[in-house]
Amino acid sequence: MALSRQLGIDLGTFNTQIAEGNKILAQEPTIVAIVVDEMKLVEYGTTALGMLGRVPDSLEVVRPLRNGVIAEYELTEIFVRELMRKVTGPTLFFKPKIIITVPYGITSVERRAVQEAGLGAGAREVYLIPQPLAAAIGIDLPIKTPTGNMVISIGAGTTQAAIISMNGLVSAETSPVAGLRLDDAIINTVRKKYGLIIGQPTAEQLKLRIGSALPVEDEHTMEVQGQDQVSGLPRPVSLSTNEIVDALEQPLQEIVNVIKRVLEKTPPELISDIIDRGVALCGGSSLLKGLDKYLTVALGIPAYVVENPVTCTVEGAAKAFDSLDTILRSQNI
Repeated sequence: MALSRQLGIDLGTFNTQIAEGNKILAQEPTIVAIVVDEMKLVEYGTTALGMLGRVPDSLEVVRPLRNGVIAEYELTEIFVRELMRKVTGPTLFFKPKIIITVPYGITSVERRAVQEAGLGAGAREVYLIPQPLAAAIGIDLPIKTPTGNMVISIGAGTTQAAIISMNGLVSAETSPVAGLRLDDAIINTVRKKYGLIIGQPTAEQLKLRIGSALPVEDEHTMEVQGQDQVSGLPRPVSLSTNEIVDALEQPLQEIVNVIKRVLEKTPPELISDIIDRGVALCGGSSLLKGLDKYLTVALGIPAYVVENPVTCTVEGAAKAFDSLDTILRSQNI
């Protein structure tokens, strides 16, 4: 039995998860609250998220990742250390080995920052794996074979489209147009149409509760409170599903363009496999109602949301220990 634990970590812009074997051990928002002058941790995760926009000037609530990559190195290390401590306990007699997922296409500097954050957080060894590859492992796609598999991972900070064969990425692309951009589109629509300012959490609730990628006949409505642009006073407004559909049209088209560019760079033999098997959708933003049908029509290839869209990437990172040497050779990382 290995003395050192083997942990998979999906370090996301909005949420971070840790898995071991087939178990999800921790899942927390990627956010920290600190004392500004001392860079001292006050809270992290769910508790820190509840403090967002509600703290005095002496404290700051920070998301240390932007668009899937580390923006605040020290805070990322602190956050990962606290999350690992939650999983392993305060004393690490045998430091764990960890595999951390990273967006496809990050620079060597960004890659090194992730590795150093993992080591600084208490890991013995740190390995990196591209998020689309981890997702493919987590949903049990036959990636070891010379056949084409396509994964589209739509998270909060990035959309990643990838074609995978023989444990490696044949063609792939990462775009910053993802869940947060969808929220921004809703915020802009409410401001332009109703002269009302709403925050990102409110926009996300609209997206999740009544949002859709395609127009619907049976519309739902939702009332939200915002700040009037002119008077500065609170004011309610009621929005409908099809208003959200209109708001999301442009960013969704940008996501389609990213996927099409990846398909254009793919050998015809693999395209044939993908048409037969369909496109696997994962990531939190893949849960937008009707997105699978929207992409099926836009791409002309069947698209489906996988059974475990939110956890497949971290589950794949944990499973990747079983074939780590092969994966590292094929990815050259």
